[in-house]
Amino acid sequence: MFRTHYKLERYSIGLALAIIVVASIGGLVEIAPLFTIHQTVESAPGMRVYTPLELAGRNIYIREGCYACHSQMIRTLRDEVERYGPYSLAVESQYDHPMLWGSKRTGPDLARVGGKYTDQWQAAHLNNPRDVVPVSIMPAYPFLKSTPLRTDDLPEHLATLKKLGVPYTDEMIKNAVSDAYDQANPDSGDADGVKSRYGEATNIRAFDGNPQSLTEMDALVAYLQILGHLTDAAYQQEEAAGEKK
Repeated sequence: MFRTHYKLERYSIGLALAIIVVASIGGLVEIAPLFTIHQTVESAPGMRVYTPLELAGRNIYIREGCYACHSQMIRTLRDEVERYGPYSLAVESQYDHPMLWGSKRTGPDLARVGGKYTDQWQAAHLNNPRDVVPVSIMPAYPFLKSTPLRTDDLPEHLATLKKLGVPYTDEMIKNAVSDAYDQANPDSGDADGVKSRYGEATNIRAFDGNPQSLTEMDALVAYLQILGHLTDAAYQQEEAAGEKK
């Protein structure tokens, strides 16, 4: 084996060509599927986008490194589907920049955690995981409830995502700051505006339990509570598969 390698090293041009051929094969395997991406991503006409508050929560989720211990990708394995729900579809992450798929799980997968627990449970878990899961090794995030949520940059964030293909409207961008406040304060008087822009099923409530302030806890809980509910495409596919059987 080494003799063959030594011979290749003697002929630099041949070695360079061999490297190019091997690299081209790898590149082809990676790039070719992108030309058929429209056939790979499922259709979900009713899929909605993240609200400004949920998007802010997603940013906090990434900032705190939650993705390092929690995947958002349910594989087609039977035990995963039985534990977490329908396996993940590509369309469910089409508006995610960056997407948070993966297979590293120090904690459970969160792809469909939305609605599984109450807001109070989620807030208590984030404040001190051991209060609700005694054996948890997750770090505590008590500062989230006392840290005011930054909202001034939300219009720019939505505008940037719009350039990347996320269908935010000019009205959504214009009202991003007020929508973040109104979603976490059902008594604000403008909550109906949030629903008109993002759908009647949008969660409108004080996620951290205090409607008088907007905190990072509000945003992160709002994000966790929408995971798996931007579209019901996966559940529809599961039902269709069951009917065929």
